[in-house]
Amino acid sequence: MPTISKDLVNHICVQEHESAQRLDNYLIKILKGVPKSHIHRIIRAGEVRVNKGRAKPEMRIQTGDLIRIPPVRVAERAAKSSLQPVPARHFEIVYEDDALLVVNKPSGVAVHGGSGVSFGVIEQLRRARPEAKYLELVHRLDKDTSGLLMVAKKRSALVKLHEMLRNDHPKKIYWALGVGAWQPALRHVRLPLVKYTGAAGEKMVRVGSAEDGQSAHTVFRVLDTFSGERPHSVGISALSLVEATLKTGRTHQIRVHMRASGCPIAGDERYGDYQANRHLQKLGLKRMFLHAYSLELDHPLTGEKLVLQAALPDDLQRFLDGLRAG
Repeated sequence: MPTISKDLVNHICVQEHESAQRLDNYLIKILKGVPKSHIHRIIRAGEVRVNKGRAKPEMRIQTGDLIRIPPVRVAERAAKSSLQPVPARHFEIVYEDDALLVVNKPSGVAVHGGSGVSFGVIEQLRRARPEAKYLELVHRLDKDTSGLLMVAKKRSALVKLHEMLRNDHPKKIYWALGVGAWQPALRHVRLPLVKYTGAAGEKMVRVGSAEDGQSAHTVFRVLDTFSGERPHSVGISALSLVEATLKTGRTHQIRVHMRASGCPIAGDERYGDYQANRHLQKLGLKRMFLHAYSLELDHPLTGEKLVLQAALPDDLQRFLDGLRAG
C-alpha cells in the first residue's frame, strides 16, 4: 500500500497486483478514512488525474498508470499507524545495477504494508537506503512465499518491466511441494480464476468460468516424488516436488491451480489440506512450501539476457533432505 501524504500532491504508480480495479475503489483502499462521497467529488472535479488526464470513477486502472491525488485528510487512526517506525532491513541481493534490484525475499515477510501489516520489504528497503531516489515494487509475492522479488530503481525500468509482465515476460519459475502424487509428469493447467472476499474479510481466489474468471495458465513439471517411510509415518501416501512455470501472473495462481488439481501445496494454510499440514508439521515443515526459484528476462533498459536463481531456503532444503533420507 503506497504511503499517502495528506498535505501534498501524491503521484502513485499502479502496481501489477492493483491492476484492473475501478479507480474509485482503488482510492477508497489507499485513502483510508476519506468518505467515498469526497473521493467521487475530487475525481469528478478533475483533481484526480490518470496519466495527466481526467478520469471517471468507474475507470479501470492498469499496471503502470500514474495517478495524481490531491492533498486529502486521512483518518486519524490511519495517520497514526503511518507514523510507526519502519525498521531498516537489508535483504540478500541476487542482482543489482542502477536500474534494477532483485532480492531473495524470506518467507513470513510481506512485500508492502497494508491489510493489517505495518510495513514490508519495500518500506524496509527504503529505510535502509535513504539515499535511493526511486525504489518501487515491480510485482509481488505472497507473504509466506520466499524467493526472487524485483524492485525498480528507475521509473523507466518500472514502466518497461510492467509492459513485459503484461506480455507474460519474464519467465517466472517456482518450486512447490504438493500433497499427493502429481500426474502426469508434465501438465498444463488452464483454469480461470476469480477473486472474492472470504468470511473473515481475507482475499481469496477460486476457480471460475470462462465468463467470470481471468484466464490463468501454469505449466507443472514433476522434479521428484516422495512416497517412502517418512510421509507414510504421518498418514500421507505421497508428496510431489514440482516446478511451476507461470504463463500468466494471477493472484494465488499456483496455489489455487495445485489445489484444483488435487495436489495442494504442503503447508498452505489458506488453500491446503488442514490435516496434512498438521501431520507435516510433525516432520518439520513449519511454512508453506512455495519458492520463487528462477527469473529469466531481458534487462528492461539494456536488453541484456538475465537468468537469476535463488536456491531453496535452508529450512525447505533440510525438509527435502529428510524425505530423501527416509
